Amino acid sequence: KKPHKIIGILIGIVLIYMIVFPLATSLPMFRSESYRNLIGDVKDGDDLKNHIAPISLDEIRVVDESLAMLLGEKIIGSQPSLGSQTEIGDFTIQKVNNKLYWVAPLLHTGFLKWFNNSEGTPGYVMVSATNERDVKLVQEINGKPIKIKYQPAAFFSSEIERHIYFNGFATIGLTEFSFEIDDEGLPYWVVSTYDKKIGFGGSDATGTLVVNAQTGEIKQYSIKDTPLWVDRIQPLHFIQEQLSDWGEYVHGYWNWSNENKLETTEGLTLVYGENHKSYWYTGLSSVGKEESTVGFVLVDTKTKETTYYKQSGATEYAAQRSAEGKVQEKGYHASLPIPYVINNIPTYVMTLKDDGGLVKMFAMVSIKDYTIVGVGNTMRETLMAYKNVYNMADNGVESKSLTSKKNLKSVVTRISNDIKNGNSFYYFMVKDSPSIFVGSSQLSNELPVTNVGDSVQIHFDIDFEKIIDVSDFDNLSIGK
Repeated sequence: KKPHKIIGILIGIVLIYMIVFPLATSLPMFRSESYRNLIGDVKDGDDLKNHIAPISLDEIRVVDESLAMLLGEKIIGSQPSLGSQTEIGDFTIQKVNNKLYWVAPLLHTGFLKWFNNSEGTPGYVMVSATNERDVKLVQEINGKPIKIKYQPAAFFSSEIERHIYFNGFATIGLTEFSFEIDDEGLPYWVVSTYDKKIGFGGSDATGTLVVNAQTGEIKQYSIKDTPLWVDRIQPLHFIQEQLSDWGEYVHGYWNWSNENKLETTEGLTLVYGENHKSYWYTGLSSVGKEESTVGFVLVDTKTKETTYYKQSGATEYAAQRSAEGKVQEKGYHASLPIPYVINNIPTYVMTLKDDGGLVKMFAMVSIKDYTIVGVGNTMRETLMAYKNVYNMADNGVESKSLTSKKNLKSVVTRISNDIKNGNSFYYFMVKDSPSIFVGSSQLSNELPVTNVGDSVQIHFDIDFEKIIDVSDFDNLSIGK
């Protein structure tokens, strides 16, 4: 009996060592510093333009995932043979040849549909994120039909997760199966690989598996070697958890007073910035003060490089409510705000949709002060309204950088006016400039009486638009 007792004790010790000890050492109670540091080195940001460069109004995202689904279902519904056999899978937003698209595969709708079409579903849907009229059903590449054989709605060895597991990857961590296409339009599944870095906890991305959705070929990459066309390596839920731990354990686990604790605002948003890089974006607020932010972070979706901008302002939720309040009589709903740099001003841009999910208007809200709001029926109208409100605001809002301003003296070569929403806008061109300038009668009383041949001096913000809003106008010919 004694040997049996010894064996039992040894087995108990082994079990404690293999199960209880790792579980205990995985708990944040004992490893709070490790959990806080899992996000990596968090750098302080100084100029948002280093990450999110100013862009043209035509490049601003106006189609969100729910609208992409509506538009995708519409194009599938126009082809009865497809609509009865397939359905649209989850959309992934990505850059394709430097243009932003929502992309989703066609999936089987059941076992019988898969059995009768086991060679694969016929293609995928692309919806431009910047133009809701640009919707494509892609069924062939270079004259060859697309067949998405490996997918989550397939069965047996064609089911994507089972296919990966049975081809040598059953023992590594796999998460976030995203459908992406390369710059030639060929379809793939991109899967993040990960390890547990803190006992049984602390999931952290290590690389990717790139699976050809047609042939099933699997290639494994490190983070550094992943193909450039892959936009996301760092899983959203990993980054969400790591940022939460970074803000939660600022003074360790036992911080009853919540001193200096930070928490992320609702969800993470994928944004695109300088050199077409993509980032996870979220605001940060002090615990207990959820209506305002103390700053925001940008996390590189490939490398996980994290930058913290200490700038107080509005949460995404507060910005949405502010935009909806501008058109409350219409009952429109604001989409998830996307951060941009508009004329050197950190700005949330969003669409305003009706109950049917269709875009009716647009809104811009200052990230620093959510009472500064501009809405319009077009993006240009919205920008002009936003600038007017911004320029009338007091100095409580950070002023524009002088480096973004330009002063020009020239002669008017063409001028015309237009009336929008009861306001008069004057469009004019000047000698030796290809741009069209615009200003309202509220900007200057001299605009309505300006003629071709008049000498003028104008100030404007340097941007990427063909039509440029004037911030100051002086007719030098009047009174001379």
